[in-house]
Amino acid sequence: MSDRRPLMPKATAVWLVENTALSFDQIAEFCGLHPLEVKGIADGEVAQGIKGMDPVTNGQLTREEIARAEKDGKYKLHLAESKVQLPPLPQTRKGPRYTPVSRRHDRPNAVLWLLRNHPELKDSQIMRLVGTTKPTIAQIRDRTHWNSAQLTPQDPVTLGLCSQIDLDAEVKKAARRTDRTKDAGDEEKAGTLLPTSETTGAAPARAEILTPKGPEEAAEETPEQEQARVLAKLKGLTSPTKTEDQEDE
Repeated sequence: MSDRRPLMPKATAVWLVENTALSFDQIAEFCGLHPLEVKGIADGEVAQGIKGMDPVTNGQLTREEIARAEKDGKYKLHLAESKVQLPPLPQTRKGPRYTPVSRRHDRPNAVLWLLRNHPELKDSQIMRLVGTTKPTIAQIRDRTHWNSAQLTPQDPVTLGLCSQIDLDAEVKKAARRTDRTKDAGDEEKAGTLLPTSETTGAAPARAEILTPKGPEEAAEETPEQEQARVLAKLKGLTSPTKTEDQEDE
C-alpha cells in the first residue's frame, strides 16, 4: 500500500462502490481499508449513513485513472498530484482512540465480542481498538457490568469503532506473543541433561522382593520314633497304678 491516502477514505470508498466497477481489492488498496470493510460497505453493513465523496471533483482521481483500473483488475489506483503543496504535519504522540458520541454506547458490545472471539488479546489491546477503559473490560468479563443482561456481542469493525487492518494487526501480535510463551514453557519442561557419570554408570542394585514362606511341613516319623513314642505313652499310663499299690501296702 502507498503511504498517500485520499481525504475521508470511507466516504471515498462509498462513492467508488456506488459509482464504479472497481474491485473490492482495488478500492481497499486506494483508500487504505481492508477488503472485508469494502465488502461490508457494499452490503450495507459498514459505513451506514456516510455520504459518498467524489474523488474526481476534489481532484484526488481522474476519470482516465478510474477507467484504466476498471479495464485491468490488477491495476492499482494512484492519487493525482496535488497542485497545492501542503507543509508536513508535525508528528504528535498517539493518544487514546477517539470514539464518536453516537457510537459510545456500542463499545460494551464490541468489548464482549472481542472477549469471546479473541480471548488472547490483552486489555491494553482492546483499549486501543475500542477506546474503552480497563475497569469496563473487567466488569464485562466478570459479568458485573450494570448493563450486562442487555449486552450482545457485535463486531467492532461493523460498528465502525476500528478498522479491520487494526484488528488483524492486534490479533497477529497476540498470536506471536502466545507462540513465544508456549516455546518458553516447552523449554522449561525439557529441563537439563543429566551428567555422563549418572547415565553411563552401573545400574543401582534393585531391592529383591521376598515372598512369604508358608508353614513348614511336619517331618515324617520313622518306625523307631513311633515305637519310642508309644512306649513313653504306656509308661505314663502304668506309673500311677504302681504308686497306688505301694500306698496300699
